[in-house]
Amino acid sequence: MIELKDINRHFKNGDQLNHILKDINFNVQEGEFVAIMGPSGSGKSTLINILGFIDRGYDGDYLFKGENFKKTSDNRLAEIRNKTVGFVFQNFKLIQNNTILENVSIPLVYAGVSSQERKERVRKKLNQVGLYDKEDQLPNKLSGGQQQRVAIARAVINKPEFIIADEPTGALDQKTSEDIINLFEDLNKELNTTIIVVTHEREVAEKADRIIHILDGRIQEEEVMK
Repeated sequence: MIELKDINRHFKNGDQLNHILKDINFNVQEGEFVAIMGPSGSGKSTLINILGFIDRGYDGDYLFKGENFKKTSDNRLAEIRNKTVGFVFQNFKLIQNNTILENVSIPLVYAGVSSQERKERVRKKLNQVGLYDKEDQLPNKLSGGQQQRVAIARAVINKPEFIIADEPTGALDQKTSEDIINLFEDLNKELNTTIIVVTHEREVAEKADRIIHILDGRIQEEEVMK
Protein backbone atom coordinates (compact mmCIF):
# COMPACT_ATOMS: atom_id res chain seq x y z
CA MET A 1 0.00 0.00 0.00
CA ILE A 2 2.80 2.41 0.96
CA GLU A 3 6.18 2.35 -0.75
CA LEU A 4 9.08 4.70 -0.04
CA LYS A 5 11.95 4.65 -2.51
CA ASP A 6 15.26 6.41 -1.80
CA ILE A 7 13.64 9.19 0.24
CA ASN A 8 15.99 12.02 1.20
CA ARG A 9 14.95 15.23 2.95
CA HIS A 10 17.07 18.34 3.40
CA PHE A 11 16.23 21.50 5.34
CA LYS A 12 18.01 24.80 4.84
CA ASN A 13 19.17 26.63 7.95
CA GLY A 14 20.75 29.88 6.80
CA ASP A 15 23.67 28.88 4.58
CA GLN A 16 23.71 25.37 5.97
CA LEU A 17 21.88 22.43 4.40
CA ASN A 18 20.85 19.81 6.95
CA HIS A 19 20.35 16.26 5.66
CA ILE A 20 17.50 14.93 7.85
CA LEU A 21 16.38 11.73 6.05
CA LYS A 22 18.94 9.62 4.22
CA ASP A 23 18.03 6.98 1.63
CA ILE A 24 14.85 5.77 3.32
CA ASN A 25 13.35 2.63 1.76
CA PHE A 26 10.46 0.61 3.18
CA ASN A 27 6.97 -0.70 2.45
CA VAL A 28 3.81 -0.92 4.52
CA GLN A 29 1.23 -3.51 3.52
CA GLU A 30 -2.51 -3.00 3.85
CA GLY A 31 -3.67 -4.11 7.31
CA GLU A 32 -0.17 -4.03 8.77
CA PHE A 33 0.69 -2.54 12.17
CA VAL A 34 4.12 -0.89 11.98
CA ALA A 35 6.08 0.88 14.72
CA ILE A 36 8.81 3.45 14.05
CA MET A 37 11.34 3.86 16.86
CA GLY A 38 14.23 6.25 17.30
CA PRO A 39 15.61 8.94 19.61
CA SER A 40 14.67 12.62 19.40
CA GLY A 41 16.16 14.22 16.30
CA SER A 42 16.42 10.94 14.39
CA GLY A 43 14.00 12.03 11.65
CA LYS A 44 10.79 10.33 12.83
CA SER A 45 8.61 13.46 12.64
CA THR A 46 9.93 14.38 9.21
CA LEU A 47 9.20 10.85 8.02
CA ILE A 48 5.59 10.84 9.20
CA ASN A 49 4.99 14.28 7.69
CA ILE A 50 5.95 12.76 4.35
CA LEU A 51 3.81 9.66 4.96
CA GLY A 52 0.85 11.89 5.93
CA PHE A 53 0.98 13.95 2.69
CA ILE A 54 2.02 17.05 4.65
CA ASP A 55 5.60 17.45 3.42
CA ARG A 56 6.42 17.25 -0.29
CA GLY A 57 9.90 18.78 -0.19
CA TYR A 58 11.68 15.43 -0.37
CA ASP A 59 13.75 13.72 -3.02
CA GLY A 60 12.84 10.18 -4.06
CA ASP A 61 9.45 8.54 -4.53
CA TYR A 62 6.53 8.00 -2.19
CA LEU A 63 3.94 5.73 -3.79
CA PHE A 64 0.54 5.22 -2.21
CA LYS A 65 -1.30 2.33 -3.87
CA GLY A 66 1.06 2.77 -6.79
CA GLU A 67 0.35 6.47 -7.25
CA ASN A 68 2.72 9.38 -6.71
CA PHE A 69 1.06 12.54 -5.34
CA LYS A 70 4.16 14.73 -5.19
CA LYS A 71 2.99 17.10 -7.93
CA THR A 72 -0.68 17.15 -6.88
CA SER A 73 -2.21 20.57 -6.14
CA ASP A 74 -2.46 21.69 -2.49
CA ASN A 75 -6.27 21.56 -2.52
CA ARG A 76 -6.37 18.10 -4.02
CA LEU A 77 -3.71 16.89 -1.61
CA ALA A 78 -5.70 18.22 1.36
CA GLU A 79 -8.72 16.29 0.09
CA ILE A 80 -6.64 13.12 -0.30
CA ARG A 81 -5.19 13.58 3.18
CA ASN A 82 -8.64 13.98 4.76
CA LYS A 83 -9.92 10.80 3.11
CA THR A 84 -6.77 8.73 3.41
CA VAL A 85 -5.02 9.45 6.73
CA GLY A 86 -6.21 9.57 10.34
CA PHE A 87 -3.84 11.38 12.71
CA VAL A 88 -3.44 10.76 16.44
CA PHE A 89 -1.08 13.02 18.42
CA GLN A 90 0.59 12.88 21.82
CA ASN A 91 -1.24 16.01 23.05
CA PHE A 92 -4.63 14.92 21.59
CA LYS A 93 -5.19 18.23 19.66
CA LEU A 94 -8.87 18.45 20.56
CA ILE A 95 -10.79 21.72 20.25
CA GLN A 96 -11.48 22.63 23.85
CA ASN A 97 -14.64 24.68 23.20
CA ASN A 98 -16.26 21.91 21.17
CA THR A 99 -18.08 18.91 22.60
CA ILE A 100 -16.72 15.42 22.11
CA LEU A 101 -19.32 14.78 19.43
CA GLU A 102 -18.28 17.96 17.58
CA ASN A 103 -14.57 17.08 17.82
CA VAL A 104 -15.05 13.61 16.39
CA SER A 105 -17.34 15.01 13.66
CA ILE A 106 -14.70 17.31 12.15
CA PRO A 107 -13.43 14.95 9.39
CA LEU A 108 -17.06 14.20 8.42
CA VAL A 109 -17.83 17.92 8.13
CA TYR A 110 -14.93 18.31 5.68
CA ALA A 111 -16.22 15.26 3.81
CA GLY A 112 -19.68 16.87 3.40
CA VAL A 113 -21.59 14.28 5.46
CA SER A 114 -25.04 15.42 6.62
CA SER A 115 -25.61 16.47 10.23
CA GLN A 116 -27.85 13.52 11.08
CA GLU A 117 -25.52 10.95 9.57
CA ARG A 118 -22.57 12.58 11.37
CA LYS A 119 -24.30 12.18 14.73
CA GLU A 120 -25.16 8.55 14.08
CA ARG A 121 -21.67 7.64 12.96
CA VAL A 122 -19.97 9.52 15.79
CA ARG A 123 -22.19 7.93 18.45
CA LYS A 124 -21.41 4.49 17.08
CA LYS A 125 -17.67 5.19 17.03
CA LEU A 126 -17.68 6.63 20.56
CA ASN A 127 -19.39 3.46 21.69
CA GLN A 128 -16.63 1.40 20.05
CA VAL A 129 -13.92 3.29 21.95
CA GLY A 130 -15.77 3.12 25.28
CA LEU A 131 -17.11 6.70 25.41
CA TYR A 132 -20.78 6.19 24.59
CA ASP A 133 -21.96 8.55 27.37
CA LYS A 134 -19.45 11.39 26.79
CA GLU A 135 -20.66 12.96 23.56
CA ASP A 136 -21.95 16.23 25.11
CA GLN A 137 -18.97 16.82 27.40
CA LEU A 138 -16.03 19.14 26.72
CA PRO A 139 -12.51 17.68 26.44
CA ASN A 140 -11.25 19.24 29.70
CA LYS A 141 -13.84 17.21 31.61
CA LEU A 142 -12.21 13.97 30.48
CA SER A 143 -9.06 12.19 31.65
CA GLY A 144 -5.99 12.03 29.41
CA GLY A 145 -6.81 8.47 28.38
CA GLN A 146 -10.39 9.41 27.53
CA GLN A 147 -9.18 12.39 25.48
CA GLN A 148 -6.87 10.10 23.54
CA ARG A 149 -9.82 7.78 22.87
CA VAL A 150 -11.67 10.78 21.46
CA ALA A 151 -8.68 11.54 19.24
CA ILE A 152 -8.63 7.92 18.03
CA ALA A 153 -12.36 8.02 17.30
CA ARG A 154 -11.82 11.21 15.29
CA ALA A 155 -8.93 9.60 13.41
CA VAL A 156 -10.97 6.57 12.31
CA ILE A 157 -14.43 8.16 11.86
CA ASN A 158 -13.85 8.77 8.15
CA LYS A 159 -12.63 5.19 7.58
CA PRO A 160 -9.13 6.27 6.52
CA GLU A 161 -6.79 4.03 4.59
CA PHE A 162 -4.26 4.24 7.42
CA ILE A 163 -3.61 5.87 10.79
CA ILE A 164 -0.47 7.73 11.83
CA ALA A 165 -0.11 7.85 15.62
CA ASP A 166 2.69 10.14 16.82
CA GLU A 167 3.74 9.18 20.38
CA PRO A 168 0.08 8.42 21.25
CA THR A 169 0.93 7.21 24.78
CA GLY A 170 3.60 9.80 25.56
CA ALA A 171 1.37 11.88 27.87
CA LEU A 172 -0.29 8.93 29.62
CA ASP A 173 0.46 6.77 32.63
CA GLN A 174 1.43 3.12 32.14
CA LYS A 175 -2.00 1.58 32.70
CA THR A 176 -3.73 4.10 30.40
CA SER A 177 -0.98 3.61 27.81
CA GLU A 178 -1.68 -0.13 27.80
CA ASP A 179 -5.39 0.54 27.29
CA ILE A 180 -4.72 2.87 24.37
CA ILE A 181 -2.28 0.58 22.60
CA ASN A 182 -4.72 -2.31 23.09
CA LEU A 183 -7.35 -0.16 21.38
CA PHE A 184 -5.00 0.28 18.41
CA GLU A 185 -4.49 -3.48 18.35
CA ASP A 186 -8.27 -4.02 18.27
CA LEU A 187 -8.69 -1.54 15.41
CA ASN A 188 -5.94 -3.29 13.50
CA LYS A 189 -7.31 -6.80 14.02
CA GLU A 190 -11.06 -6.21 13.89
CA LEU A 191 -11.25 -3.51 11.21
CA ASN A 192 -8.00 -4.37 9.38
CA THR A 193 -6.92 -0.75 9.87
CA THR A 194 -3.35 -0.07 8.76
CA ILE A 195 -1.49 1.63 11.61
CA ILE A 196 1.87 3.40 11.72
CA VAL A 197 2.83 4.34 15.28
CA VAL A 198 5.84 6.45 16.20
CA THR A 199 7.05 5.74 19.71
CA HIS A 200 10.11 5.72 21.94
CA GLU A 201 8.48 3.12 24.22
CA ARG A 202 9.59 -0.44 23.59
CA GLU A 203 6.43 -1.90 25.20
CA VAL A 204 4.28 0.00 22.70
CA ALA A 205 6.42 -0.92 19.69
CA GLU A 206 6.31 -4.61 20.55
CA LYS A 207 2.55 -4.66 19.89
CA ALA A 208 3.27 -4.01 16.21
CA ASP A 209 3.91 -6.57 13.48
CA ARG A 210 7.22 -4.90 12.67
CA ILE A 211 9.52 -2.28 14.21
CA ILE A 212 11.53 0.08 12.00
CA HIS A 213 14.49 1.54 13.89
CA ILE A 214 15.69 4.93 12.65
CA LEU A 215 18.83 6.76 13.77
CA ASP A 216 20.40 9.93 12.36
CA GLY A 217 17.96 9.86 9.46
CA ARG A 218 18.72 6.31 8.38
CA ILE A 219 16.90 3.02 8.88
CA GLN A 220 19.22 0.94 11.05
CA GLU A 221 17.21 -2.27 11.14
CA GLU A 222 13.74 -3.79 10.83
CA GLU A 223 12.54 -6.14 13.53
CA VAL A 224 9.74 -8.58 12.76
CA MET A 225 7.63 -9.15 15.89
CA LYS A 226 4.85 -11.46 14.69
